Amino acid sequence: MPAAETIGPELRAFRRELHRQPELGTHLPWTQQRVLEKLEVLPLEITTGRSLTSVTAVLRGQGRPAAASADTTTRPAVLLRGDMDGLPVLEESGEEFAAATGTMHACGHDLHTAGLVGAARILSAHRDALAGDVVFMFQPGEENPGGALPMIEEGVLDAAGPRVVAAYGFHVHPGRRGTFQYRPGTYMAAANILGITVHGAGGHGSQPHNARNPVPAAVEIAAALPARIQQTFPATEPVVATITQLRAGGAAENVIGDEAFIGGSVRTMDRAGTQRFGSMVEELAQGIAAAHGCTVTVDFSELYPATICDPAEADFAARSLRGLLGEDAVTQREHSRMGSEDFSYVLEQVPGAFLHVGASYPDEDPATSPTNHSARVRFDDAVLPVMAAGLAQLAHDRLAG
Repeated sequence: MPAAETIGPELRAFRRELHRQPELGTHLPWTQQRVLEKLEVLPLEITTGRSLTSVTAVLRGQGRPAAASADTTTRPAVLLRGDMDGLPVLEESGEEFAAATGTMHACGHDLHTAGLVGAARILSAHRDALAGDVVFMFQPGEENPGGALPMIEEGVLDAAGPRVVAAYGFHVHPGRRGTFQYRPGTYMAAANILGITVHGAGGHGSQPHNARNPVPAAVEIAAALPARIQQTFPATEPVVATITQLRAGGAAENVIGDEAFIGGSVRTMDRAGTQRFGSMVEELAQGIAAAHGCTVTVDFSELYPATICDPAEADFAARSLRGLLGEDAVTQREHSRMGSEDFSYVLEQVPGAFLHVGASYPDEDPATSPTNHSARVRFDDAVLPVMAAGLAQLAHDRLAG
């Protein structure tokens, strides 16, 4: 923490610079360049992505003779991740460093990036205390289409030589500043995309008997979905299906259109649940559409799998952070979060943990303040020393065995 507090002002300035100029998706050339400029003064082996503007940096620890040798096959490595992309949200936070570009770091990835740069600085200054190597994963595109999987395909998990033995990531949220939440096992839900198109036959609104109106069928499918979920999934296996889109008809109110579309987001707890939901919604939509004399096309696809934390790694992370910050700074959640995160792809490959860190201003009530993805959300960058020190502590302690 003393090392992190020393560089705190620089991290806050860097975060605010990033906040003013968010970039979207997997193409973040300005953000990538700024990260590279921050890392180039450190003793890191740096590579950039081929298919996306990612940054991968490897720090070689020197804490024991084996770690300092030329043989990298016996040296353990851990991975620390920070995502870098923003959202297509017009900022209304009122911060003096707010973006004026029509985009916004509404999910706090600017803090994640600055915090990971801070961890790289701390660990580089103490590489003689590292009994192994550290891979720093600066990821674009977490908000969709998802940058973790392309980075994995380009070798981020093996950047140090052998595959990393563990991986850790933080995410800010409204909460008491500098406190952490974690959960062994399924921590965050899988994200899935649902689209249902009902095909009917258009006609005149005064003669519905000469048409096959797709709108009542689409509305009935949307209305029947919650009850069907309740009949299919036990209460101990939460599923959240939210219909967010409804499109039908044309410009004239007396015209029956040929098609109606409903779309939304579906959260499930594992891949088995995702598959079961897909079969269920197909059967439901086909049956209701047929009852209305219509046909239907169901498009249901996985966006991100569930974020599943290795129980041993989650408990280790909690112990390590409590040693750094105190017992009260880390709490275990009773229930999973229904939000999603593409760090899940990393945790499918290697054991690790994902934790949320509170970043509310002291004068705000986290229970009522705007949350992630809101145009009005505000995060206190005074949390950055905690994030940087926390990531560095996890890497140090995990390599120490």
